Amino acid sequence: MLKTVLNTTALALLATAAVAEDKPAEVKIGITAFLSGPASVFGEPAKAAAEIIIADMNANGGIGGVPVAASFIDEGAGGEALLSEYRRLVESEGVDAMFASISSGNCTKVGPLAEDLKVLNIMWDCGTQTIFEENDFRYSFRTQANATPEMLSTLLYLLKTKPDFRTIAVVNQDYAWGRDSWAIFSAALKQLKPDAQVVAEFFPKFGSPDFSTEISRLQALRPDVILSTSWGGDLDTFVRQASQRGLTNTSTLVLPLGESSLERLGDALPAGHIVGARGDHYFLHPEKINDPAFVAFVDAFKEKTGDVPTYPVFHVSQALAALKGAYEKAIADNGGEWPSDEQVIDALEGLTFAGLGREVTIREDHQGVEDQLLGTTIRIDGYDFALLDNMMMFDGEPITTPVGQVSAEWLQTLTPAFIDSVQVDTFQHSN
Repeated sequence: MLKTVLNTTALALLATAAVAEDKPAEVKIGITAFLSGPASVFGEPAKAAAEIIIADMNANGGIGGVPVAASFIDEGAGGEALLSEYRRLVESEGVDAMFASISSGNCTKVGPLAEDLKVLNIMWDCGTQTIFEENDFRYSFRTQANATPEMLSTLLYLLKTKPDFRTIAVVNQDYAWGRDSWAIFSAALKQLKPDAQVVAEFFPKFGSPDFSTEISRLQALRPDVILSTSWGGDLDTFVRQASQRGLTNTSTLVLPLGESSLERLGDALPAGHIVGARGDHYFLHPEKINDPAFVAFVDAFKEKTGDVPTYPVFHVSQALAALKGAYEKAIADNGGEWPSDEQVIDALEGLTFAGLGREVTIREDHQGVEDQLLGTTIRIDGYDFALLDNMMMFDGEPITTPVGQVSAEWLQTLTPAFIDSVQVDTFQHSN
């Protein structure tokens, strides 16, 4: 009998040892971001933020007592170079996790690659809603929202603040994001305000330096609202030229990605226009503005870069918070022992975490549910660029396509009653 008990105990100890990994010297991560070209206005701030956050993490014990070390890949080098470097970091450098990517096109490429390599892949910034609607990935997770709640919250804000608008035009970049984001917005618009008239749809070439043709047409049409989901240099150029021609005085601009351009636009964007933040991301976050840790980060970021943080900064903070949270949960679930890669993967499903904003939860389909902040521009003494007032934060859960459904089909089920059914918190500007 004693021999049987001892044998049973020995087997149990062996089973426990089989899932107890040796604690590594580092948790290695690879981060892809645009570090060259026009999209570097997103990548460089994210890189700077990652360096600040990782240094702070390591100063406070890293992850489970293990420091974090990051390597960066430039998405600006092109898709083939990205995939080659991605594979090298996993196979040759032995990274524990990859953060990829800013580009939705790159996210669609690295998803299958991560499955082949069996490496944790956190989609930290890309917006395409199709990633988890069309794929069943084990190793990829998104730690922020996708295009559907971003566009739907934008429309809800517009309908709550300007319910009587009648005409709308769109000026979007002529590539997948510009076309797809308009498809989502326009599909929801048909359901929630069927009497709205789309008077023009412009899709200028990506990287266009001149919007005079579109602006002239818009001045003749005088739509109540002009939507542009453009970003970076294209958005900056369009808004500057529209302001110079007086278009911002006759139509309300709706800019779902505009938060990332506010500082660069300076005085080109006047008061009274609608700006989104791709999540609840804002350097004057109304719920965090007096939080010492938040203020300390904003100050550290300004000191390092000379700029205020924008949404890519907040997105990378969420990815790092998710990684840390997953490891800590996996360690706890593993009896305090260092977890296997597969245990960390398991821990991410259903995980709730917070970066520099509100909490985000990873659903069973690996899509993050994130609240959305929008506001209307105001001009305030002491700032040489527009700030946000009349801010609204929309609950992310009801505006995110349900698990197992496709956005294009789900949006067609909405009715005008949906507008008042979504929980929203309102905030005014505060210094």
